[in-house]
Amino acid sequence: MEEKQNLEAFYKKLKKQLEDNTDFPSQYLYKFIIPSQEDKKEALYRVFEQTQAEITTKESSSGKYISFSVRLWVKNAEQVIHFYQEAGKVEGIVSL
Repeated sequence: MEEKQNLEAFYKKLKKQLEDNTDFPSQYLYKFIIPSQEDKKEALYRVFEQTQAEITTKESSSGKYISFSVRLWVKNAEQVIHFYQEAGKVEGIVSL
């Protein structure tokens, strides 16, 4: 319950910051780190599959993790948050 409240507070604050500091529509850069497992990679790609996202990846030197940079045109702060929430469903993901 507390984690859900923390996430809600985080997204509320992020929405305000985005609205105050970003002229939408705008290009937004998401950065994620996930465990280097095929199912996790596929799940993250699926989050953005219906978009025109430009996705680049880089494997860590140990091969245990993959970093994702996702560049995407977004209409508003709600859309930015939507993609963070969808990506957050991927087990083990870290959003930067």
